Amino acid sequence: MEIIERISEIFSETFGEAPIHIARAPGRVNLLGEHVDYNDGFVLPAAIDRATYIAFSPSNSDQTTLLAVDLNQQASFSPQTIPSKTQIDSSPLPDWAHYPAGVMWALLEEKLSTPAMNSVYASDVPRGSGLSSSASVEMAFMIAWQTLDSWALPPMRLALLAQKAENQYVGVNCGIMDQFASACGVENHLLLLDCRSLEWKTIPLPEDVAIVIADTTVRRKLTSGEYNKRRAACEEAVRLLQQNLPNIKSLRDVSVEDFNWLAGKLPDEVSKRARHAVEEIERTNQAEALLEAGNIQHFGELMNECHISLRDLYEVSCPELDVMVRIAQSLEGCYGGRLTGAGFGGCIVNLVAHEKAEEFAQSLAKGYQSETGYHPEIYITRASKGAELLA
Repeated sequence: MEIIERISEIFSETFGEAPIHIARAPGRVNLLGEHVDYNDGFVLPAAIDRATYIAFSPSNSDQTTLLAVDLNQQASFSPQTIPSKTQIDSSPLPDWAHYPAGVMWALLEEKLSTPAMNSVYASDVPRGSGLSSSASVEMAFMIAWQTLDSWALPPMRLALLAQKAENQYVGVNCGIMDQFASACGVENHLLLLDCRSLEWKTIPLPEDVAIVIADTTVRRKLTSGEYNKRRAACEEAVRLLQQNLPNIKSLRDVSVEDFNWLAGKLPDEVSKRARHAVEEIERTNQAEALLEAGNIQHFGELMNECHISLRDLYEVSCPELDVMVRIAQSLEGCYGGRLTGAGFGGCIVNLVAHEKAEEFAQSLAKGYQSETGYHPEIYITRASKGAELLA
């Protein structure tokens, strides 16, 4: 595979020997259950066949050296420099290196060994697109450090530690979904995760349906604070609703009926954010039975409803996403389409009849470019395996 050959070659040029190991960790796409993972809801992601690949070997020194091929940048750190987010030479760690460094930090917090390594990594998950490129980097480094030492943890435990790294080291208050999907992906299956109990099951994706991801190529920056503001609004809604519903712990515990009854007691913006979460959790609750019955038509309608809610209630869409979704939903063979990921740019996800997927991708690209002037990237993808050691 071209990306593996490339990182192996650069590793040999940089470190003077071939890498001993190669690991892979996929990005993810979420079909339903958007912005509900931090509300203890249900999510329905799949690992995709785009991933971060890392070539690595133990280092003879006490420092870990990373080379990020896609950025053409290098960084180095050790357990001693991790707390101050600095490199070996005391200069600040670049932002991109906070993700691998955060993984080392989270593992050290668990008293797990993180042997020094030399590593070269690259990814075909587009950055900032809403396909969890950061979670795929975190999970690739989790696999690397697990490989270099004798400890072994179940995939969900690795995912939780990677989430801790992103929350507490990188400073993005994400839920568990991204790391979970990257860690636990199953080929040709969607993953239905209960974000409270962390119980999960796989649901087969019908063979005659393709997942088509379309990238607006409009980029957003998650740590800008908009994500954290929405999470705070949901927490505020819970605090206020507890006055009438004292037993609720999160929006997961609020039925649509109870919310409709009490919504007027909430400030307008808090009410809108919370309504999205409550209704989206209900949509995801309906999904399992629909998929198992093969009712892709109705499932696609739920995806369409989700986009309207993300656009109007959660307000995380943008004009380019809305144009792309409108065009996608109008095309023959499309069961449903919506923005996926945090929003403010990035990608939409569509369920499309397999035999129409190529035609759909071409028509969507043409329509989107003519309306916006942007050239989109479109991927006909499939559900893939989770993070793994390849060699």
